[in-house]
Amino acid sequence: MDDRVSDASAGLRRQIMTPQSEPSQWTRDAFLASADPDRLDPRAVHAFLTTSYWAAGIPLTVVERALRNSLCVGLYDTSKADAPQIGLARLVTDRATFAYLCDVYVLPEYRGQGLGRWMMDCCLAHPDLRGLRRLNLVTRDAHGLYAPLGFQAIAHPDRYMEKLDPDVYKRTASA
Repeated sequence: MDDRVSDASAGLRRQIMTPQSEPSQWTRDAFLASADPDRLDPRAVHAFLTTSYWAAGIPLTVVERALRNSLCVGLYDTSKADAPQIGLARLVTDRATFAYLCDVYVLPEYRGQGLGRWMMDCCLAHPDLRGLRRLNLVTRDAHGLYAPLGFQAIAHPDRYMEKLDPDVYKRTASA
């Protein structure tokens, strides 16, 4: 084996095993958007997601695993002593070419203040997401939030496929 190839492979392995960048954070008035995984509150995220139309009944263990394996931007209310988590945007990404945006929410009592749009601006400004070739999302009712950010209907839906299991959480809960 060529030593240059093995040295390059070892270097790539080291790069893969190290964090991509320092966590990013942004502030606006009394709100903080942060990509620091240590700030995330999995129980708060679970409390919202389990009642959402897209993840109803999702187990806490699945939420914890999803958060651990994604780039997340949490939204926090710093005007309160414990700075509770009030929103989330989760990105499943290789941090090089592709990301899938999902689990985006702002708690109902905080809506109408432009926080969802601001959180999306923060996500798109994250250094690990610059230069992606494709950023996908699926939404039933938030097209108005995403369209001004450059999202549009899929140009060639006939090229996309999915394997959907909408009852996976119901089956695993009863197992």
